[in-house]
Amino acid sequence: QLQASGGGSVQAGGSLRLSCAASGSISRFVFMGWYRQAPGKLREFVATITSGDSLDYADSVKGRFTISRDNAKNTVYLQMNSLKPEDTAVYYCHARTGLPVLTNYWGQGTLVTVSS
Repeated sequence: QLQASGGGSVQAGGSLRLSCAASGSISRFVFMGWYRQAPGKLREFVATITSGDSLDYADSVKGRFTISRDNAKNTVYLQMNSLKPEDTAVYYCHARTGLPVLTNYWGQGTLVTVSS
């Protein structure tokens, strides 16, 4: 359902753009966003965009990451700038449908490694 891509290795201060391509229209999702999981840590929220284009970010990425979507391409993006070593993690794309049946979908994850 969700295919994440765009991860890689960069130096601190660099940029990457992650993509999350959905099979089918993303208009059916109330929320789409990104989570990440660093080695030995729990998965944490990064950013989300709603069907009404409301945005939310984790405090740790505000001002550096930007989430956006392209409905025509059924894709959500995460532009990551000013990357820090602590941003190193596997990034997972997430989507949730609305009522009457709330359903969560997860992508397979894409690894981002930031070296100092």
